[in-house]
Amino acid sequence: MAQNSTDCVIGWDIGGAHLKAARVFADGRIDAAVQLPCALWQGLDQLTTSVDEARRRLGPTDGHAITMTGELADLFGSRAEGVVKILDVMTEKLRGQRIQVFAGADGFVDPAHAHHHLAAISSANWRATAELVALHQPDALLLDIGSTTSDLVPIAEGHVAAEGHDDATRLKHEELLYMGVVRTPLMALGQKWALEGRVTAICNELFATTADVYRLTSDLHEEWDQYPPADGGAKTREASARRIARMVGRDLDSASLETWIGLAFWLKATQVDIVRQAIRRITLRSGIAAKVPIVGAGAGSFLAREIASVEGRSYVTFADIIGRNESPSSISTCAPAVAVGCLALRL
Repeated sequence: MAQNSTDCVIGWDIGGAHLKAARVFADGRIDAAVQLPCALWQGLDQLTTSVDEARRRLGPTDGHAITMTGELADLFGSRAEGVVKILDVMTEKLRGQRIQVFAGADGFVDPAHAHHHLAAISSANWRATAELVALHQPDALLLDIGSTTSDLVPIAEGHVAAEGHDDATRLKHEELLYMGVVRTPLMALGQKWALEGRVTAICNELFATTADVYRLTSDLHEEWDQYPPADGGAKTREASARRIARMVGRDLDSASLETWIGLAFWLKATQVDIVRQAIRRITLRSGIAAKVPIVGAGAGSFLAREIASVEGRSYVTFADIIGRNESPSSISTCAPAVAVGCLALRL
């Protein structure tokens, strides 16, 4: 059915830690995109509160398109249960409005038929982003680095060329890395770190997260730094350095602030290297050209840009690839929500 240029949908990406939403019009306009904290593991009331706030910010719409990863939260006994309960909340909150649910390779389904597609609906948000990118950039590597995870998706000849299709197989093929720029515990960056010219073991405790690293390197935008630090303390550079120092059994004043900033840059380089190694293996397996452009998205798109530079690849943001220069940071950070909205309108 033809779309009127004033038709619009809200695209929803329901994660375990954040809710992302974007209002997309049939003429291609994306007039707003928001990311809100949504600590789903604490209860479904977190989702209802965030949905209400997103709708207040985005305004009226003709319909809704939903994708998710939040079904993995340990609030639920299984991923299938999570999909069902999340959709129950969304259909109740959006009662009386047109709703489409993205089921990955199965396309969009009506909520009433979602029980036939639970596995396909589960954690399909990466595919929504990749399918939209493939429509605009037929050969590329999508690198969506968020607060908690990184999606590495090869695109070849206008098709999604990923080997994995769900969390388990995507983890197996390193197309999903459980490593982001805000919530990731720093143990994920290795058991031994370089400090003051020597190598030291670290404390396997949740003393600090990657947000501390990227506050010290001045990469993390304040608007995407939406969760409390590991100790519930301040988000200043000194407080971040104190938490990182604790990871190596030290106090902040045992070294200069510059020393801790230097360690943060070493940790950043470590994360970059982990992603680059995965990219090399994905490139070899998928058969995509070694130097296809990197399309960056997510709160950690600054890392995607740096990786492209180091590898000598061209770089473009998700917002640029779909031709949206209004609020490019919000559009790229909320890429799956934007994508599912665009796909629902067949843009």
